[in-house]
Amino acid sequence: MREVCFLIGRDGAVLWADASDSPAALPDSRARWEAIWARRDELAEIAHSHPRGPAAFSREDETTMAALDSALGRVVRFSVVAPRVMIARDGDRTIEVNPEPWWAVLLRLASGMGKEQ
Repeated sequence: MREVCFLIGRDGAVLWADASDSPAALPDSRARWEAIWARRDELAEIAHSHPRGPAAFSREDETTMAALDSALGRVVRFSVVAPRVMIARDGDRTIEVNPEPWWAVLLRLASGMGKEQ
């Protein structure tokens, strides 16, 4: 299992993806920051997996989200795809996403987890 990150466009397409070697961490990467910046005009959502859970944003997620919103000058939707549930943050509100977008299944597969886990 491993954490995976997807950049999602305004039309719901996966614009870019990367992965870690760990099921519990997705270290910062220059390539990811450059991909975010290069796609900033079409970027609608940044999603990543928590293959072992929890279905929550970590403290590191919180600080990264704040830094990205500040750098982009606007609020971006952030989401976490866990084994059984997907959550998203729009501004100050965290919600359970149901129905899930088409790419949530792909993110789970790329992370080495299935929804039935």
